[in-house]
Amino acid sequence: MKFTCNKETLCEALANVSRAVASKSTLMALEGILLRAQGDQLTLTGYDLEVGITTSIKAEILDPGEIILTARLFSDMIRRMPHETVTIESDQKLLTHVTSGAAEYTILGLDPQEFPELPTVLESAPFSLPAETLKSMIDQTLFAVAQTDAKPVHKGSLFDLSEGTLCVVSVDGYRLALRREALAAGEEHTFVVPGKTLSEVSKLLSGLTEEPVALSVSNKYILFTIGGYQVLSRLLEGEFLDYRAAIPKQHTTEVAVSTRQFIDSIERISLLISDKLRSPLKVHFTEQGIFSSCSTAIGKASDEIGCALTGGDVEMGFNSKYLLDALRACGTDEAILQLGGPLAPMKVVPKNSDAFLFLVLPVRLKSE
Repeated sequence: MKFTCNKETLCEALANVSRAVASKSTLMALEGILLRAQGDQLTLTGYDLEVGITTSIKAEILDPGEIILTARLFSDMIRRMPHETVTIESDQKLLTHVTSGAAEYTILGLDPQEFPELPTVLESAPFSLPAETLKSMIDQTLFAVAQTDAKPVHKGSLFDLSEGTLCVVSVDGYRLALRREALAAGEEHTFVVPGKTLSEVSKLLSGLTEEPVALSVSNKYILFTIGGYQVLSRLLEGEFLDYRAAIPKQHTTEVAVSTRQFIDSIERISLLISDKLRSPLKVHFTEQGIFSSCSTAIGKASDEIGCALTGGDVEMGFNSKYLLDALRACGTDEAILQLGGPLAPMKVVPKNSDAFLFLVLPVRLKSE
């Protein structure tokens, strides 16, 4: 195998494909990237048996072939090359020469036959949506994906496609995040995509706007086609929370608040709260304003901001991080907080829209 290509183009492809490479594995091939030179294309593939990322770039193929090269070492070598073009050549013994100008490396590759074959996704339910929309839906729900193995299916986000609407939902036992978007797609479908996959998809979507992203779903796998990249992922199995039943239908108090002001206020109070000094954030919603406070071993803090309240006053306790995560995910100047009492989940919704809904469970406050 022998080919020449642009250094910067190869660098970018390696950086993105490397995200699907296993950092440590008993199978050495999984720590590498499969390079396949054919026609006028160099195809790069990383796969850790859960997530696979593939892309192709333009290259001058002098001798077609394929090889596996260790991802981290190969990426570092290419990034440090002095010239705009690099040439990679490997022989039948898998000895690989990487050259650019006067710089040259010689490393030993792996047999491409050792690389596991990526599963084929039969397009049983293909649909597409704009890149910017998909990124927004992922970013506004990813924060609520469970980080523990208590219920493995909750380590991903539910995609619920029905009645012309796509809902993406994440839950972790303490909060719920829902993002809704109208979608002209035919077949109704539900599936759960791992949070790790969605994080990588979001990174690849950065900078893209109206470009359509195609999603192909089978029983066990999903394939995202993003620009020149394909991201394949295993789906999570299990029974996801019935999110519709978990969302409170009634509320007794509604508060309109500046999202930025509320975030700033909570951040000021939270300076006294840490993992070692865990203390609930006390929030008192009144017609006069929102009064926030906390008391920890190192001191006390309080703050207040204005709001527009309809209904009765409510005093609640929150985990400050969970409340901040929900407010930061809003992406709107104003948020509507819907309260059903001191121990009922708080709903955070946009003004005059149903595009998103965040639920934050309160914590019980100790009586003074």
